[in-house]
Amino acid sequence: MSPKADTDASPSSNSNTADGITSGKVIDAVTVKKEPPPESKEAIWTRRLVILSFWAVVILIGLPVWWKTTAIYRADLPLQVMTDWADGKTCRPVFPLRIAVEAPALPSQDAQHLLRTTQHALDDLNEFSAHHLRLLLAESSTTVNTSQDILPITNYKDTGLHGSTNDEDIALSIRLIPGESGTTPRSELQPYSPTLEVYYTPNQIPPSSSTSSPLATFIANELQKVFAEEQATLAYLLSTSSTAHNSKIKSLSPETAASLERQSTRAFKYAPTYHLTFSLFTPSATPSAWEVESALHEYVSPLLESLFSISNFTVDTQVQLYATFSPSIRQPEYDPERKAWTLRKEDLSGFINAAEWPLSPSIGVGPTVNFVLYVPDQNQSPLLVKENGGNSWLIPQWGGVLILNPSTQLNAGIPTALSKDALRPAMLTFSNQLFSLLGLPQSPASLPLRLSTLKRVRAASLLFSASSTLGALARLTKALPSISIPDTVAKSVDQTIVHLHQACNELREGRFHSALEHARVAEAEAEKAFFERSMVGQVYFPDEHKVAVYLPLLGPVAVPLLMAALKELKNLSRSRKKGSA
Repeated sequence: MSPKADTDASPSSNSNTADGITSGKVIDAVTVKKEPPPESKEAIWTRRLVILSFWAVVILIGLPVWWKTTAIYRADLPLQVMTDWADGKTCRPVFPLRIAVEAPALPSQDAQHLLRTTQHALDDLNEFSAHHLRLLLAESSTTVNTSQDILPITNYKDTGLHGSTNDEDIALSIRLIPGESGTTPRSELQPYSPTLEVYYTPNQIPPSSSTSSPLATFIANELQKVFAEEQATLAYLLSTSSTAHNSKIKSLSPETAASLERQSTRAFKYAPTYHLTFSLFTPSATPSAWEVESALHEYVSPLLESLFSISNFTVDTQVQLYATFSPSIRQPEYDPERKAWTLRKEDLSGFINAAEWPLSPSIGVGPTVNFVLYVPDQNQSPLLVKENGGNSWLIPQWGGVLILNPSTQLNAGIPTALSKDALRPAMLTFSNQLFSLLGLPQSPASLPLRLSTLKRVRAASLLFSASSTLGALARLTKALPSISIPDTVAKSVDQTIVHLHQACNELREGRFHSALEHARVAEAEAEKAFFERSMVGQVYFPDEHKVAVYLPLLGPVAVPLLMAALKELKNLSRSRKKGSA
């Protein structure tokens, strides 16, 4: 039994041994990875040089070319100078007004002493240091120094009144006239001449030993009244600008400040050219014609000629028949007490039918000032404003409207054509409305004085506006470092600064017409620099847009280069670790 068991056991043992050997070989073949042949040093360096060459091309050629071709050009701007102008640190505007005194009936010594006494009284009354009046004798072209003797203009430098004096540099002429009848002293301001006539008696001339005089006080008070609104306007302009902290500002009452604010919001912004459009509208077929050219030549052209030193004007006329009311307002209501048709005051702002009436605001070079003459239908005539019974009103920064009611005579009817005489009230009303829309002051009664006041106010406002624009451009340049600044902007900024300096100097010298010309150029150049087309486009191109543009282009190229560089760095680190072990 025993040998058989051994015999049976032997084959089984051999089979297990063979199976174990076979399974072991299979396991070794599976678990042992087949290693690639070792890489030669030449191949390793070749691969590294290829990767390095790609990176060298990207860094040494690609990046400089990309930087050069995509760099934003920024011309150098005098940012600090621009900021100083905006903050009012560069120019302190002053308005020295020359007042020429004509005293042919007085001896030279008496005239000089009267001027010196009057100058002292003026300085005592003046509360606004930036606006001061300086008296000079018309015969000898001398000016008054309150602390010294009368000196020639060529030597008077304390207030900047040196150099030759032209007629246009004289703000006002005072004509001293001896008068035997009537109350004296008294004054009369000429309506169409910058002349103030002062009547006096010989006994009112102050003796050389006196330091004050009722006549000198009277003249000083009259001068203060003449230039009171100008002083208030300039004080308001300075108080609303950034230069207020550099000047002693005259305090204004709340009523005066509110009135000046209404005037500023009603008037157009200054422009070198305005386009005037005179329109005739009627809801029927008549009137179909009007003698507007002769009426404009007779009543409006002289006023426009007086304004040419401040702005230019172009004129256009038109006639529109069957012009209906705007549907947004209520129809006129009949008032039996007035026996007239009335419009409510709240409907006046919507009286203009902008949807159907051809009133384009883009006609001409500058802003369009519209003047509408409306002739109502005979069935709704006369047509008045219910609250005040008027027939005209002003639309701020747009124009004026006047309702021309036909004759109220029985069976007179509406004329088929409006004559020059019939248009006279309308043209005079439009002239007053134009003055209000241009910001012409309401006083004094002399038109040349009001025009010279407007010239000084416009010069100051343009100077402040150009300075403010420079400051805004400087802040924009600092806030957006990616914005482009072409050379044209730098050139315009330089021109603005040059003309601002000249305008400020001309103001100090009292040459206001020249100051207005320089301030006008400075304002135009500042606006040109700030609204440069190529620069404005960069404002609306943020960095997020650049990422959206570059990422799809550079992503597929950058990923292989980065992965290859990282893999090579890992291999280099692994080889260094093996070498150290």
